Amino acid sequence: MPESPSTRRQVLLAAIALGGAVAAPAVFAGSAAALTSDQAADVAANKIVASIRRPRIPQRDFPITRFGAVADGTTDNTAVLRAAVQAAHAAGGGRVVVPAGTWATGPIHLLSHVELHVAAGATLRFSTNPADYLPTVYSRWQGIELMNYSPLIYAHGQHDIAVTGSGTLDGQASKATWWGWGSPGGSDFAALEAEANAGVPVEQRDGSKYHLRPCFVEPYRCVRVLIEGVTFKNSPFWHLHPTLCQDVTVRGVTVDSDGPNTDGCDPESCDSVLIDDMSFNCGDDCIAIKAGRNTDGRRVNVPCQNIVVQNSTFANGHGGVTLGSEMTGGIRNVYGRDLAMNSPALQSGHRLKTNSVRGGFLENTHIYRVDGKTIGGPLLLIDFNYGEGDSGPYLPTVTDINLRHWTVAQAAQGWDIQGYPEDPVGTVRLSDITVASPLTKPNIAVNVLDLELDNVVINGVPH
Repeated sequence: MPESPSTRRQVLLAAIALGGAVAAPAVFAGSAAALTSDQAADVAANKIVASIRRPRIPQRDFPITRFGAVADGTTDNTAVLRAAVQAAHAAGGGRVVVPAGTWATGPIHLLSHVELHVAAGATLRFSTNPADYLPTVYSRWQGIELMNYSPLIYAHGQHDIAVTGSGTLDGQASKATWWGWGSPGGSDFAALEAEANAGVPVEQRDGSKYHLRPCFVEPYRCVRVLIEGVTFKNSPFWHLHPTLCQDVTVRGVTVDSDGPNTDGCDPESCDSVLIDDMSFNCGDDCIAIKAGRNTDGRRVNVPCQNIVVQNSTFANGHGGVTLGSEMTGGIRNVYGRDLAMNSPALQSGHRLKTNSVRGGFLENTHIYRVDGKTIGGPLLLIDFNYGEGDSGPYLPTVTDINLRHWTVAQAAQGWDIQGYPEDPVGTVRLSDITVASPLTKPNIAVNVLDLELDNVVINGVPH
C-alpha cells in the first residue's frame, strides 16, 4: 500500500530532525562512500543514462517526394506525410525523410518503428489554422488530461519513434495566431479544471470548446522515444512534452522561441529521460519537469523520475532546470551536470515551484558543475507560493536539494527559499559556489529546516 503524503512527510522530517539527510540513492552508500559528491552523482546519473533504451527503427527510407510532396512552402503536405508514415509503419518501420526544401504541413502523427527525419536544408512549416488540428486527441494540458487540439507532432501508445535530422521545424506561432489565445491562468483553463475536479471522464473534456494551445511535440504513453539534432522554433505552447513515457532521449536539439509559455522541454510523469547537448532560448522555463496537477494529478498519480540533463546551454527563460509547478505525482532523482547559464533574462538557475494545492514531492535533485556568466535572478529558487499559494490541504514535500560547483560571474541573488511555517523545506545543500560580483537582492531562507552552506563565496565573502 503506498504511503500517504502525510506519512511520507513525517518520515522525511523525522530523518532531518535526527540530523541526517533523506536516504539518498543506493549509489551513495557502501562502496560509493569514498567518492566525492560529484563522483557519486555521476555514478547515479551514468546508471540512468546507461539504462535508457533508444528506438529500434529499420534502416529503410520513405522520402516524402515518393508520395507526391511539394516543396513550395504553401502546398499542404499533411496527407502526404500521413501516407508516408503509414507506409513505413506497414513495412515494419523506417525513416520518413523530409529532404531539403520548405514544406507546409498540418499535424504529423507518428506510429511505432517510424522516424521522421528532417534533413539538412529542410524546413517543415506547420499550419496555424486551429481547424487543421482537429479532431481532438488524448492530451494533457498543464497537468490535466483532456481531448485537445492535436500537437503538431503526436504519438499515442506507440513505441520506437523518433524525430531526427539537422533541419528546422517551425510552428509559425505568433501574436496574430496561437499566441493570441488565452493565458494558462485564464477562464478557459479554469473551466477545464472544474471539469476535472467534478470527475468528468477525460473523453468528455472537449478542448475544442476552449483556447488551449497545443504543444509542438507530444509523445503520450510511448516507449523508446528519440528527438535528436533538429531545431524547433515558434511553438504554440510548450515545445517538447513527452508524457507518461519510458526511455526518452532528447539530444543535440535547439529550441528558439520568445512566445508566451514556450517552454523548451517538459517531461511529465516520465521514467528515464536524457536531455543532452541542448541549446535553449525560451519564452518560459527552459526545462520544466512535471507530474500532473491537483485533482487530476492525484487521479493519474505517476511521478517523473530518473532524469539526466547534461552538456546544455540556457539563455532566456523563467528557469534553467525547473521542477513543477505541475508536480502532484512527485518528482525525484534529477541530475543536471556540466551546464552553461548566461543571460540577464534567465530568471533563475534551479527553480522549484509548488504550493499546497499541488501536494506531491520534489526530492533528490543534484545540479552541479554549472558555469553561469550571468543569471538574472537567484541561483536557487524554491517557491511554495506559486500560483494558488498556500490555499489547499496538500502540503508538498521538498527536500534533498543540492547545488555544487557553480561558478557565476554575476547573479541577482544567491538563493530564495521560502517554505511554509507548518511545512518547511527540508534539506538544501549549497557547496563550492562562487559568485564573483555583488548581489543586487538579499538572500532569503524562510521556513527551511536544514540549509547547509559549504564553501559558498559571494563577492569574495564566505557565507
